[in-house]
Amino acid sequence: MSGEHESFDYLVIGGGSAGLSGAKQARLHGAHVALIEPNPIGGTCVNRGCVPKKILWNAAELATRLSECPDYGFDVQRSIQFDYEKLRKSSNAYVASLRDLHASRLKQAGVEIITEWATLVGPGLVETSSGRKLRAPHVLLASGTRPQVPAVEGAQLGITSDDWFQLPELPKRLLIVGGGYVGVELAGIAQALGCKVTFAYRGNLPLPRFDVMLGECLLEQMRNAGLELLETFDTKRVTRSNGGMLSVEANDGRQVANLDVVLWAIGRISDARTWVKTEGLAFDPNGFVCVDEFQRTNLAGLYAVGDITGKACLTPVAVAAASRLSDRLFGGKPEAKLDYDDIPTVVFSHPPMGTVGLSEKQARHRYGDRIRCYVKRFTNLYFSVTRHAQVTAMKLVTLLPDERIIGIHAFGMGADELMQGFAVALRMGARKADFDRTVAIHPTAAEEFVTMR
Repeated sequence: MSGEHESFDYLVIGGGSAGLSGAKQARLHGAHVALIEPNPIGGTCVNRGCVPKKILWNAAELATRLSECPDYGFDVQRSIQFDYEKLRKSSNAYVASLRDLHASRLKQAGVEIITEWATLVGPGLVETSSGRKLRAPHVLLASGTRPQVPAVEGAQLGITSDDWFQLPELPKRLLIVGGGYVGVELAGIAQALGCKVTFAYRGNLPLPRFDVMLGECLLEQMRNAGLELLETFDTKRVTRSNGGMLSVEANDGRQVANLDVVLWAIGRISDARTWVKTEGLAFDPNGFVCVDEFQRTNLAGLYAVGDITGKACLTPVAVAAASRLSDRLFGGKPEAKLDYDDIPTVVFSHPPMGTVGLSEKQARHRYGDRIRCYVKRFTNLYFSVTRHAQVTAMKLVTLLPDERIIGIHAFGMGADELMQGFAVALRMGARKADFDRTVAIHPTAAEEFVTMR
């Protein structure tokens, strides 16, 4: 191959949510685009994250609802059989179809897909693993992150979320280490599907960045569901017995033994340093690429979007930020950028939780005594006839004097779906009086947000 570079308008490194969005949007604006991704198209979300996770979560929800069927008069207990392998095959088939759909849409749009490893060797210069040399005035780094494994003795005996969806069967005895999104969600899924789960986290509450109410409700529900909870757990070592079972020891001497699987859910890290060879690119102390509000790195013509930046690591954020970047670079919209404030999110725990805006703690830190909160805790009507109930809890955080709503938090059945509409209201600047004037939809859980006094 000659030493000359192939020229493009836009080189996108990474075929996950950010890369797909950025490449397609740039192509819609007429740019000549190449997307470089050696792994299956779709990134973590499609292949090892949101999509297969939500399918498993749906199965776990069904398992919970089926256990409640007798309370509603349905005698179904004797005929229920759960075939995990069938579910796994169905999930894998759907994920594969989604990958094919994304690849097809890229090709239809005219984006060139290069299924190789990329190395950024200089400003606007990329080399692939086969030796292709590519050039573009604009290069997007969108390679995402990978699960982190702790630097402790025997850590290699555990698995990460990347491995979870490939397990041929569910473990009977499972330890999940980590109190973030991944740990919380997989703990609830596994327990509902029949695993005996121990959930260990480093602090006093899981999800420490969320409103305290949500973490407290989550722990209450986990205890009621039968999970073993280990707070302030700092792992020291993992060992395997002659019989093949795993044991985990904490620095304070606590041990969890007779485990089939240990799953690390302690966060994700960027490996951009390993393939970005151009000098001078700024990284933060955790290895994430530093960007400004327009997704620009400190090097001209080089941008970063999505989890690789460590900012609001959520699929819709990556999609929106990458799309706006393409609008700015190729669509004649010089001010296009994503507003990172008040991003709604859901944790698919059991039951789910949703949140948007500031937690009560964040609000009081920012505004002091100008904060007024409204809290409601109740039992969803669904559980009025069941032997076991789940708590539902809601909180509005408002800013005085006009009680502008700056935080909305919900835990309980339906919290995942109801949060989207309330997030719109918060971003539009709704006041508590606006909620008060809204007629409630009865009987629903969501009505509690407009009837709080």
